Amino acid sequence: MKYPICIDRTASFDVDAQKGFTPICPAELPVPDGDKIVEALNRQAKFAKYRVGSKDAHPLNAVWEASAANPQFSPIPNEPNADIHWTRHCVSGTKGGELLDGLPAVTDYDFFVWKGMEPNIHPYGACFHDLAGKMSTGVIEWLHAKKINTVLVGGLATDYCVITTALQLRTAGFNVIMNLSACRGIASATVEKACAKAKDAGILIIPDCADLVQVSNHRDFDLN
Repeated sequence: MKYPICIDRTASFDVDAQKGFTPICPAELPVPDGDKIVEALNRQAKFAKYRVGSKDAHPLNAVWEASAANPQFSPIPNEPNADIHWTRHCVSGTKGGELLDGLPAVTDYDFFVWKGMEPNIHPYGACFHDLAGKMSTGVIEWLHAKKINTVLVGGLATDYCVITTALQLRTAGFNVIMNLSACRGIASATVEKACAKAKDAGILIIPDCADLVQVSNHRDFDLN
């Protein structure tokens, strides 16, 4: 399979590459080796004209916070934008809410999304604030305005926010490449399901940044 890739029409997306999703913050949602994606994300960004990013920026009074009575992954009734309970993570202003060391400062990205700031909203994808995909964060519109046709995606976690963001971008008409070396997932089974969904949607999956080395303006990038 080939996508015609022009660097001037390519963006790189760092999805929720935060300490709260890594062993740096073990009491939050530590994704195994989640702190080891910085080099791949930075290398990936060299193949794009623009770099965009996102963060979970959660409040302390979130209705989705897990407890003894409502353990993690248990469903939440009557909340259209918070589907299941999660351990507290990535609270704005805490260490868990910070981007991983070695990534650009938030202000150095070309576009940035903060999501999940309301106590009764817990989105996964970075393109919409709500679970139904009706309230845009603006990133899709911004990418279209910049005439981007291809988005390279990495971040945390592969099986939740990364795959959801990738699918949202694909639905919006972009060519999407998921770079597995720039991602880490919560569990192998759900990562496999995420990759299957990606392939079914026409998203290209590459194992490593080495597969991007051939990218240059106005050349076909053969991912097989």
